[in-house]
Amino acid sequence: MKSEDLSFRIFRYAVSIFLTLFALAPIYVMLTSSLKPLVEVRNAFEWWPKHVTFEAFGEMWQTVPLARYFANSLIVCTVSTLLALVVALAAAYGVSRYRFRGRGAFLGAVLSTQMFPGVLFLVPLVLIFVNIDELIGQDILYQTRTGLIVTFLTFKLPFATWMLVGYLDGIPKELDESAKVDGLNAFGALTRIVIPVARPGIIAVAVYCFMTSWGELLFSSVMTNADTATLAIGLRQYATQQQVYWNQIMAASLAVSVPIILIFLLVQRNLVSGLAAGSIK
Repeated sequence: MKSEDLSFRIFRYAVSIFLTLFALAPIYVMLTSSLKPLVEVRNAFEWWPKHVTFEAFGEMWQTVPLARYFANSLIVCTVSTLLALVVALAAAYGVSRYRFRGRGAFLGAVLSTQMFPGVLFLVPLVLIFVNIDELIGQDILYQTRTGLIVTFLTFKLPFATWMLVGYLDGIPKELDESAKVDGLNAFGALTRIVIPVARPGIIAVAVYCFMTSWGELLFSSVMTNADTATLAIGLRQYATQQQVYWNQIMAASLAVSVPIILIFLLVQRNLVSGLAAGSIK
């Protein structure tokens, strides 16, 4: 029995080490490639740079207006995530706490939106935005940050609503009723009782929404122009017709990963508990 336990333990460690190395290999390649001169990156791949240099981390800001793209991504992802949370939380609270005709159909419609590939919504959204801009006489949606925020909301809201309904269903309704007995209305019960209790789930949904929009490429490539482009579009511009700045691409990829890594480290505990809670409700 002990030999079987030892064998299983060795196997488990071996699989864990393999998966860890497999996951870290792309990050290691990005890091070492960003520390190489461009000439060395173009040559045959080597695991360790012969000449370590940090030039790519400085040049990447001049080759491409990365700071502008960074600001665009930060604004679009933050605003769309906050709006999605506010609307989804209100919708989820109503669905979770009240029984009304069409409740099942509503939840089914929300879930069904996740079954279609996003590319199906691309052309209809473009046509809607262009027609609204022509009707108003101003470019407020197509190829603007506002339009991209609305676009991200179309696929964030269904997921956020569906997930939050599951979290709120797990919170006893007696808490709401006690709060109302103490004089709070539905809004007060939601903001002062339900939201603090559901904080891990809300954080998990917020992080997921932010991460999905941070690296989104399909809609961003159509819905933005040179002034409103996001980081995913900016990274492609290091490849020109004359040459590809591989070391700067790697350096920029590391730089754009920093916000996601920081967010994950800050909310790791809440994120894990929130996802675990959502998986069993």
